[in-house]
Amino acid sequence: MKNIVMAYDTSEQAKKAFDFAAEMAQKYGAQLTVLSVVRPPEPAESVETGAMLEEASHIYAADFAKLKKKTAPLKIKAKFEVAIGHPAEKIIQRANALKADAIVMGHRGKSLMERWLLGSISKRVISYAHCTVIVVR
Repeated sequence: MKNIVMAYDTSEQAKKAFDFAAEMAQKYGAQLTVLSVVRPPEPAESVETGAMLEEASHIYAADFAKLKKKTAPLKIKAKFEVAIGHPAEKIIQRANALKADAIVMGHRGKSLMERWLLGSISKRVISYAHCTVIVVR
């Protein structure tokens, strides 16, 4: 196990998943890439997209700083990234690009109706990822 991609959205489940992914990275000496994905408005315009990425980077910066502090004592290599697009698609694309051995993500616990209407990001990632997907509840 050399590369782990961790999907992070600031939820409590994502924080649990981060802890799991960090321990896994430590155990295997793997690179940990923490990816946060922001959905653009429909229809997206290039000006809005650039502004969104900048704003999202600032929003996630505080959380990323806390997560970096958690990785320091574990002595693991961790990268923190923000992308814009459909979360499942971006998570899978990043995992493919890094040739990830595993994707770790939290389960948001949406209601049955929300999952039916919106679909489940974790379900889509499980369905289309090339590697192992671990969903932390």
